[in-house]
Amino acid sequence: MIKRISLALTIAALVVGCSSGVKLDEVPIEDKTASTLSGGADAGGNTGNAAQGSGGVAGVDLTQPARDTAGPVGIARIVYFDYDSYVIKPEFQTLIEAHSRFIKTDTKRKLMLEGHTDERGGREYNLSLGQKRAEAVRRALGLLGVPDSQMEAVSFGKEKLAVQGHTEEAHAQNRRVELTYR
Repeated sequence: MIKRISLALTIAALVVGCSSGVKLDEVPIEDKTASTLSGGADAGGNTGNAAQGSGGVAGVDLTQPARDTAGPVGIARIVYFDYDSYVIKPEFQTLIEAHSRFIKTDTKRKLMLEGHTDERGGREYNLSLGQKRAEAVRRALGLLGVPDSQMEAVSFGKEKLAVQGHTEEAHAQNRRVELTYR
């Protein structure tokens, strides 16, 4: 009998000791600026641009892609590849040279090289091919003097298609490396 009471008290002590005092129904953060992220004016006349106030966080415009805010103006950001290939075509050499000149002007710039494939083939194969494509562009930029510390090559394989469809035109637009600045 004493063992049962002792066991019950031990279990009760563990449950009480492990319980959290955090009230999950209460919001731990207050918005002292009362600004809206939509850009409209709130009751206080704020326009939603928290950068004007002190200590606020500016809203993000989700209608504009963030990756297009940096990079060389007027230069394409996509290198296309032939089917089942990671060889850079000669017509993309000037694009790579322009990006190398741009990124070398500021050592703080970072370039993400995102390798993609069309939907044909297995997942592992396409991840490997996408990585080889991204690495090919990284090596080309490296040969032009861009430090490895400013570049990162990643593969998305067939996970992020640019164009849906089963035509050769759709496949050709999906076989690519996208250059995005961070």
